[in-house]
Amino acid sequence: MDTFICPRCGNKNPKYIGYKNGEPYCRFCISMKGESASSYTPKGGLVVLDLKYKLSSAQESIATSVLNNYIKGIDTLINAVCGAGKTELVYKVIAHALSQRKTVGFAIPRRDVVIELFPRLKSAFPNNSITCVYGGNTNKLTADIILLTTHQLYRYEHFFDLLIIDEIDAFPYKDNVLLSSMFKRSLRGHFVMMSATPSQDVIEYFKQDGRAILELNERFHHHPLPVPVLKIRPGPTKLLFLISSLKQFISKNKPVFVFTPTIEICESVYSILSKIIPLGMLVHSKHPKRNEIIMNFKNGKYKYLVTTAVLERGVTIKDLQVIIYQADHKLYDEHALIQISGRVGRKYDSPEGEVIFIATKETKAIRNAIETIRSKNLYL
Repeated sequence: MDTFICPRCGNKNPKYIGYKNGEPYCRFCISMKGESASSYTPKGGLVVLDLKYKLSSAQESIATSVLNNYIKGIDTLINAVCGAGKTELVYKVIAHALSQRKTVGFAIPRRDVVIELFPRLKSAFPNNSITCVYGGNTNKLTADIILLTTHQLYRYEHFFDLLIIDEIDAFPYKDNVLLSSMFKRSLRGHFVMMSATPSQDVIEYFKQDGRAILELNERFHHHPLPVPVLKIRPGPTKLLFLISSLKQFISKNKPVFVFTPTIEICESVYSILSKIIPLGMLVHSKHPKRNEIIMNFKNGKYKYLVTTAVLERGVTIKDLQVIIYQADHKLYDEHALIQISGRVGRKYDSPEGEVIFIATKETKAIRNAIETIRSKNLYL
């Protein structure tokens, strides 16, 4: 009997192949069922790219290189530090593709970040239609620019002439064989990948076969990345130090994210902090009102949020300070610590801030994260 290979995801592992009425089917991608996108052609012609600010010379150079690579049929990895302004680096190539009536997709692993990016794209491309596609929002599958979660790529077989995928190192895309397969399946043209912390495997992939890697090691405002400070505190003194640090930031009227490694720890820490320090809240992936809470935090209703990796990306707050509690936890690898640290100092009018790692011991991940951030600042 010939080996069954799933036509959707390429799976051929017998472990994920079932049989119904003697016919094989794939259990690996069975959950990805729904309406597929119909064919679509952008209107083309003159595309208005409306940027309310000027790119830095480094950003402009990268943006031009991305465009030239696409015209030459070269796939590109943009390796840019947190806060470099990665999204703006692909506006030129998007405008070009649209002017040539090419289908354009912009995929991101996390739903929250898709929602956050939508108004920025609407502002940058005011004359083009844009649709958001994510779980619970799939009524309109096609537009000039399709902004979607990576989970929704299964709807777009051989669809995109230009596909941009950001945060390739983020859950749930990172190391997900199925989502990677759906990404490849949705392509009919070329792609741009973006990350502040690409894995070594990804870097090696782009070093082969004529692909390109473009690096941007400075933030758009030219200020250095905040270097985390490690505070070693044994046992229960970690919590005491957290309380003290949080009080100091709040006394200076600085908004604070307190990151914790798990939902259980998040809820436990908040239950203690809320009794001592008012005007805080907690938010994690299972919280039913997380979008409302984040908006209220932005509007100043809360002074601090105790959170998990759900706020690791895609949120920019003026004057934000970050504390990572139990930074030595096994769930925090180097990339996660760098991403969380990158929440600080992202605004042009507040480019500085503090990042504190509270831990019982220094781990390799902590050491590497701090060394990597310091090394990036050497480029300034």
